[in-house]
Amino acid sequence: MAKRSAGLLMYRHGESGLEVFIAHPGGPLFAKKDAGAWTIPKGEPEPDEDLLLCARREFEEETGLRPDAASYLPLGDVRQAGGKTVYAWAFEGDWRERELVCNHVEMEWPPRSGRRHTFPEIDRVGFFTLEQARQKLNPAQVALLDRLIARLADAAPRA
Repeated sequence: MAKRSAGLLMYRHGESGLEVFIAHPGGPLFAKKDAGAWTIPKGEPEPDEDLLLCARREFEEETGLRPDAASYLPLGDVRQAGGKTVYAWAFEGDWRERELVCNHVEMEWPPRSGRRHTFPEIDRVGFFTLEQARQKLNPAQVALLDRLIARLADAAPRA
């Protein structure tokens, strides 16, 4: 079965317009990568787990912030270069300069060394303008930004 993840794209209306909250993967594989390496907070669902519930759980596990939005905007799914399908929803929220709290993963590092190390799943997070996020996000996830813009436009009151 193909890999899949579910995640949330938090957004806010900041001083420079619409901003999105994205995360940089932790560990040595991403330590020196920036452009194209960031992601929405996401994770793999348990068998038969509701994907939105998974996205909410993973967001909290990866950031320490419980997403308690009144509603979530479905953004559909994207397929990443490695074959993983990412299902996403958006919600309005804020970080308020809190401390990042996330799960840790254990892996052999350096490869084939026999030594195991623990690394945070996420090493930094932040709000970025849409232009900045387009540069930082995994290329497949950039489509989620356009879908967010469209969903917000659909939800805007008509004059």
